[in-house]
Amino acid sequence: MRFRGVIRSLLFASVMLAGLAQASPDARQVLEASSIADMVAQYPEMMSQGVQDGLRQSGQVPAMVTDSIGFVVRSMVSAATIERHLVADLDAGLSDQQLQAVYDWYQTPVAQKISEAEVAASAPAAWAEVRRQAQALNEQHRGTPRARLFSRFDSASRATESVVDTAIAVQLGLGSALAALSQDSVRHESLRDQLEAQRPALRAMVEQQVYDSYLYTYQDLSLQELQLYLEFLESGAGQEFTRVVTDSLQRSITEPLDSIGARLTGLMNFGRQ
Repeated sequence: MRFRGVIRSLLFASVMLAGLAQASPDARQVLEASSIADMVAQYPEMMSQGVQDGLRQSGQVPAMVTDSIGFVVRSMVSAATIERHLVADLDAGLSDQQLQAVYDWYQTPVAQKISEAEVAASAPAAWAEVRRQAQALNEQHRGTPRARLFSRFDSASRATESVVDTAIAVQLGLGSALAALSQDSVRHESLRDQLEAQRPALRAMVEQQVYDSYLYTYQDLSLQELQLYLEFLESGAGQEFTRVVTDSLQRSITEPLDSIGARLTGLMNFGRQ
């Protein structure tokens, strides 16, 4: 009897352990396994610097206002909040099987190599290097298989599409904030129409920048490794993961901008006192 009790205990334990081993990873585990979590940690600085660079290049905003907007953007874009939204959206948007497939991909050596390259290239400190190498990399890869793979990469990753949508949303939020600050009478819808009219030109510019970044980020990947990445991105799980992540990131970035006008006006009024 005692021996049978031991057997029953061992069988019960083995069943429990098997259940644990086979349990699908949750959304947070998938996010942490990917490069997304590391990149999200850089988002407040990325957004702040990107917005300030754009305002400086426009030449239409005083330096003090540009610095103030950068400060407000950095304070309103929270990496922790973005990560919470991502986890919730992945949990709601992907099945257990899809989460498992994405998690399994990010455990491979190729995926880990890609993640390290993406995190390094997304840091604001790397932007100048991307621009510096752009012309040389374009000339080096013109007409090559790597260059021809870009259209597949761009379509599967939704890179150009999501950047254009986010850029328009950010410009709309900043435009509304500046209009509120200057008490301009330009209506929100009028500003949206102006930005939408610029979409084709913006898309052409963004697509070139995405291509430059693609050549720089993945330059140490072999064609075979790049093909493996594309196969993941084009898979059902990869497509759904990309869709959920890009949509969630866009909302997390643009929603705080809806209230930036009030925050900026309050900051400027405080400075005048």
